[in-house]
Amino acid sequence: MRFGLSYHHQLPRPWAADSEERMFNEALEQIELADRIGLDYAWATEHHFLEEYSHSGAPEVILAAASQRTKNIRLGHGIVQLPGAVNPPARVAERISTLDLISGGRVEFGTGQGSSQLELGAFNVERTTKREHWREALDIVVRMMTEEPFTGHKGEFFDIPPRNVVPKPKQKDHPPLWLACSARDTIENAARLGLGALSFSFSSPDQAKEHVDTYYSLISSEECRPAGRTVNPNFAVVVPFMCHEDQETALDRGLEGAHFFAYSLMHYFVFGQHKPGQTDVWQQFQATKEMLGFTREIAAPDDTPKAPGAEQMLEQITSLRRGIGTPEQIIDLLRQYEAAGVDQVIFSVQIGKNKHEHIMESLELFAREVLPHFTEGRDEREAEKAARLEVPIKEALGRVEVTTNDASDFVIDNELAIISQGS
Repeated sequence: MRFGLSYHHQLPRPWAADSEERMFNEALEQIELADRIGLDYAWATEHHFLEEYSHSGAPEVILAAASQRTKNIRLGHGIVQLPGAVNPPARVAERISTLDLISGGRVEFGTGQGSSQLELGAFNVERTTKREHWREALDIVVRMMTEEPFTGHKGEFFDIPPRNVVPKPKQKDHPPLWLACSARDTIENAARLGLGALSFSFSSPDQAKEHVDTYYSLISSEECRPAGRTVNPNFAVVVPFMCHEDQETALDRGLEGAHFFAYSLMHYFVFGQHKPGQTDVWQQFQATKEMLGFTREIAAPDDTPKAPGAEQMLEQITSLRRGIGTPEQIIDLLRQYEAAGVDQVIFSVQIGKNKHEHIMESLELFAREVLPHFTEGRDEREAEKAARLEVPIKEALGRVEVTTNDASDFVIDNELAIISQGS
């Protein structure tokens, strides 16, 4: 099993003049430490306009900075929003390839559709067609990274002429592809398309096992028709994280951050009403957290009626402390995920008002007391997995129908523009 860090770049109010600057630099220090102690991945999400919940509007900049401060850790987009109004396909292909080159081939390319109305509405993306939009865009980006030249595309959402999109990525045919998954149908979709599954729903080990079994059953079946030129058979889960020798101290340092992460997620994606630049999400959280069940003691929320979908989110409240505890407790949790077949556990650390120094101490303790239990024999287990999937993956890639247009006679007549300057 592999381990990573996930960054939404949360920044609860109130803000000081240097709050965002400090937050980004602290994240880079944490990633640098993660690289040094042997963690495998650093993931940066992409969100826009989601004040306090996520100030991660330019993850490519953070990952590029991290690439120059690290040597081994994989740098993951978790995820790039692919609707064309947010990120045109050519710009995505250019950025991913450039990052792959300057990092020495360490990029993981996670993708998604975008979700919150606050984001999609600002870019005029229709919610009813966002999945189809994502699927068409993903095919285009893959082709732009692998075709020389890209032979053009004419579809429902995009009409792009032939161009040679440069640069090309270091990893061939392209960096590993992932899909953000929060429900069973998206996990199944990831498997059918040969994509790694980034499960962001705080699944318990039992839930994870059910999803993993479904995922690998589909990825090994005739239903798998890869979206890329390679298959990325990996299933990852995300959990809030804080580690300390004393359980109560771990809870003191990490539980409220985990609770705020869940609350702010619900604010933007489930029940919140938001006034840009005015709503104080942290203040609302402090005022309502006990009523909603965000307490130190495990307790059910009150019976106040909730918006559709809120109950499902609230069921996860008690699970938020799962990755917060002593090294022994975290080892036990990770053993359960390992037994469930999870390939990677991603820790959310910079959440709520978690302190930078506590995160750094927690990572160092994890490296000393927890990580060694999962590195011995890992290479052999991964080799066994690769051998087991070799034939299904080969058969899946044989079902890929690579279609390109004939661009051999396509010529662009560049006009010579003469600019006259007046006296």
